[in-house]
Amino acid sequence: MQESTKKNNLVIEICNLSKGFDNQLVLKNLSLNLMDGENLVVLGKSGSGKSVLIKCIVRLLNADQGSIHVLGKNVNELRSKELAKLREKIGFLFQSGALYDSMTIKQNLEFPLIRIKKKLTKKERDEKIEEVLVNVGLGETLDQMPSELSGGMRKRASLARTIIVDPMIMLYDEPTTGLDPVTSNGISTLINDVQKKYKTSSIIITHDIECARATADRIIMLKDGDVYMEGSIDDFENSTDELIQSFFKEKT
Repeated sequence: MQESTKKNNLVIEICNLSKGFDNQLVLKNLSLNLMDGENLVVLGKSGSGKSVLIKCIVRLLNADQGSIHVLGKNVNELRSKELAKLREKIGFLFQSGALYDSMTIKQNLEFPLIRIKKKLTKKERDEKIEEVLVNVGLGETLDQMPSELSGGMRKRASLARTIIVDPMIMLYDEPTTGLDPVTSNGISTLINDVQKKYKTSSIIITHDIECARATADRIIMLKDGDVYMEGSIDDFENSTDELIQSFFKEKT
């Protein structure tokens, strides 16, 4: 890890971030930190700014105000090539999975390896693809198409494609949405496995309380585009705040 990242163990530092669309502010002076090796869960109802937040982190969206530092780099000031290099260290698991439908699972994983890990031989690529698929429980799916997999398996394949380039940071956008409870639990377990095996620092965007319970080292809840509460899962479950209680009780 870079020296600038080790300072205070900060991996991501966001200060006074604002982002709006059509004169409607979605994020309002939001500040948060992600620590090295941490799973940070960001909760909030629809429209609270959760997905906009992580898209600003990788500059899929440009912030209107505020600063975003990732691995010591000011994201808002990076030129295209610098931004591309930084993004290589960040894994982004999209809510839809975003697999290439016309490619086999092996080809889906091979694509980022060829682009980013250019020094690997074909044998090394094949070995890495097999290893990562085994790690996510999909060792037998090499030659299958995404359409042949269940929703949970596609999510696992998407995660495999994300971690195959050895990212330092993982951003999960609603990783359990649309999945049944058993499959959701499996994805939550996998998020923890990735954290331990690959030493990642992660932001997990979700409204799934069970996912939060299973994965969170720390939780932040957003309301109206800003941090409403921060703490442990116990802090949230023991809170007497009416909004926190309603959010947790209705999902228990």
